[in-house]
Amino acid sequence: MAAGQGGQEPGFGVRLADAVSARGPLCLGIDPHPELLEAWGLPQSVAGLAAFSDICVAAFGGFAVVKPQVAFFESYGAAGYAVLETAIAGLREAGALVLADAKRGDIGTTMAAYARAWVGDSPLACDAVTASPYLGFGALDPLLDLAGATGRGVFVLAATSNPEGAGVQRARLAGGRSIAQAMVDSAADINRPWRPRLGPVGVVVGATLSEVPDLSTLSGPVLVPGVGAQGGRPEALGGLGGAAQGQVLPAVSREVLRAGPDVAALRTAGEAMRDALAYLA
Repeated sequence: MAAGQGGQEPGFGVRLADAVSARGPLCLGIDPHPELLEAWGLPQSVAGLAAFSDICVAAFGGFAVVKPQVAFFESYGAAGYAVLETAIAGLREAGALVLADAKRGDIGTTMAAYARAWVGDSPLACDAVTASPYLGFGALDPLLDLAGATGRGVFVLAATSNPEGAGVQRARLAGGRSIAQAMVDSAADINRPWRPRLGPVGVVVGATLSEVPDLSTLSGPVLVPGVGAQGGRPEALGGLGGAAQGQVLPAVSREVLRAGPDVAALRTAGEAMRDALAYLA
């Protein structure tokens, strides 16, 4: 992502900050997990997936950010992707920013193809996408460059809460930095031209971690999954890793989705969580 993006049209970080200011600091997930489909009385089929997705779009369109979990759509093949495309279009029409939780990461032309899919001009293109930097941060350059050119964002995995991640992410480099910290620092380098506003490259940091990277110089958003049902406490996120006010974006899925399938009940559950997190805005 080329330096100097801050002089062009408002990028993702700027649009995100404006959305959070207007609609609150919450990212709601659309996770059509088989167990949730069953709990909602929906079949584990494309029809059930579409019904689940339509309910979420109707309930969540008024929030700042909505994050479809791509894997649950992908598992239904081409028909699942068609449902995802419809959800993306519906959410954006309602004014929500859409974050594709796709966790893409590869090298060379393959990474460039993923970039065209998620931040280019394909029907799947969203306002932002999650990405894995663990083939080397530089391998993300095609994605970061295209996101910069199109005014979209990238959330790079830094410190995840799954226990398997710690062996890699907490490993130390020469000089003592953890690998997770190196990922945060690489994102901070790209965001530097946007200061003092948020840059377009965010990081993902798990809400249940006892040890988090230093986020004080990131100058980008921090997506924090795991709030609610997974054990992360809404009241414990202020100043996470030295993050500034307005920088932390909690991601909540199951805690709200279990209120479904009624649209009004889902919206009410989302609003209650948003109110509990209002102190972060």
